[in-house]
Amino acid sequence: MPSSPFCTCGNLNCPLHPTKHDQGCAPCIQKNLRLREVPNCFFNLLDHPEGRPGDSLEDFAKLVLAEER
Repeated sequence: MPSSPFCTCGNLNCPLHPTKHDQGCAPCIQKNLRLREVPNCFFNLLDHPEGRPGDSLEDFAKLVLAEER
């Protein structure tokens, strides 16, 4: 079980995934903040996140706005 029981990220190959260490989501969030990206789990809130162009804040915002239309 991941050290973050609510984790919805399916990228189990990622070294920052909570199943790989005991620090929960902190390493992933730190990386994403540094790179100005959105964690995979946020994209899981959207329909068809697998087709996204990237993980940037802009990519996420565009997908959210497109769903609202």
